[in-house]
Amino acid sequence: MDQAKRDAAVGHRSVPKQIEYWSSIGKIAEENPDLPFAMIRDILIADSEEAVGEYQFG
Repeated sequence: MDQAKRDAAVGHRSVPKQIEYWSSIGKIAEENPDLPFAMIRDILIADSEEAVGEYQFG
């Protein structure tokens, strides 16, 4: 929990959101073992951003 609190503060997340973030990373990594961490992180960042323009996914 202490690590989650520290990482949550750095990432500007709540502790539950930090744990959810780690869970998402683990799930993606497990389903796609060939993806590097940086790509997984970029996927999560892109997924959290609001769609702009005509290409909106729901």
